[in-house]
Amino acid sequence: MKAEIISLQDVTYTYSEENTNIKPAIHNVSFSIGESEWVAIVGHNGSGKSTLARLMNGLLFPQKGKVRIFGETLTMENLWETRSKMGMVFQNPDNQFVGATVQDDVAFALENNGIPFEEMVERVRRSLAKVNMQDFMNSEPHHLSGGQKQRVAIAGAIAMQPRILLLDEATSMLDPQGKEEVLSTVRQLREETDLTVISITHDLEETLLADRVIMMNQGEKYVEDTPKGIFERGQELVDLGLDLPFAMKMSKLIKAQGISLIAEHMSEEELVNDLWTSHFNK
Repeated sequence: MKAEIISLQDVTYTYSEENTNIKPAIHNVSFSIGESEWVAIVGHNGSGKSTLARLMNGLLFPQKGKVRIFGETLTMENLWETRSKMGMVFQNPDNQFVGATVQDDVAFALENNGIPFEEMVERVRRSLAKVNMQDFMNSEPHHLSGGQKQRVAIAGAIAMQPRILLLDEATSMLDPQGKEEVLSTVRQLREETDLTVISITHDLEETLLADRVIMMNQGEKYVEDTPKGIFERGQELVDLGLDLPFAMKMSKLIKAQGISLIAEHMSEEELVNDLWTSHFNK
């Protein structure tokens, strides 16, 4: 793994410390994330993944254990400096907008951080171009589609030139086209820079883009593996309350009809190529 950029060491967090009968939302969780890695954190509702997001961005602090970011334990003293190097994109893009226009919204955090005007204008222009939203600079955010709104939210995050981009269920409210727009944008950004991406999600299809997957279950780290290793667990994922990707479910149905496949495929492209090569291209 590359140089460590985030680590959790035996972290525990309970929402009500006074009530000892309440189970911790996070219990003794440890993992590390390397610089420029894409790590997906998945789990069913209530598994603890959203609490992990709050612990990593300093909205919460662990009652036990340590959260280390950029080599330092996260504290109230270094919280704002640490956050300035992290970009956040949340579930509902409408909750993130504060500007009257797209360019105003992207400029908001820059202005609050005292970025000189000339540099701010250039960062806004450059970040919107990176997410292919440069033609919407003067548009009102509420007139945009869901995917466009999230791309603007990503532009606002990357305008701060962060080292880490944290996506907290950022595609869960989007239609398939909007989801593809957002994930394609993040994938391209990562290819062009050394950006570290952490995606918190319950959508297993989203994990196909990750280098590594951390699966949460009932507040504990259940397993840590590559996407391929995770998907090989098959029915076990369903039993844990997760939905298999469409291509895997279709693969199972096709095999149940007596049609042979090389494997139960994770992506639709792999499934189509398998069917074409094995059964139609003869």
